[in-house]
Amino acid sequence: MSEKNKAVIHRWFEEVWNQNREATIDELFTPSTVAHGLGDSELDVHGPAEFKPFVANIRGILPDTRIRVDDILAEGDRVAVRVTLEGTHTGHGFGVPPTGRKVRIQGIIIARIVDGRIAEGWNSYDQLGLLRQIGALPGFGEPDRFLPAGRQ
Repeated sequence: MSEKNKAVIHRWFEEVWNQNREATIDELFTPSTVAHGLGDSELDVHGPAEFKPFVANIRGILPDTRIRVDDILAEGDRVAVRVTLEGTHTGHGFGVPPTGRKVRIQGIIIARIVDGRIAEGWNSYDQLGLLRQIGALPGFGEPDRFLPAGRQ
């Protein structure tokens, strides 16, 4: 079961994010799928109808979005994955006009798989890093206040 569940997650990132294949959302999400931790609010996303606008918004802001699976672990009905998202900020959004800057952030997702489909997902992306990379937050290019001065 673990290998099959890993294959579902690999397919999700390759088809939905790297190939921009919207039909895969309908195939791999159930109508009752819940995604936690997307966007900048505490609101959950329910089913394909609510998830598709999220994908469209990200694609509108970072049209060349690519997500690479760096690590993947599975046990029972859960799959944990570490990913790297890369793209170019050429669309409007994130509170600033397009900058043309390349962005690269990491995320960790845990998904619960039921009958070969994603039933629930918990998402944690470096949204602060993304906003800093496009200059939406003060401190872009400044020294990191949490690292020793010699590590800058």
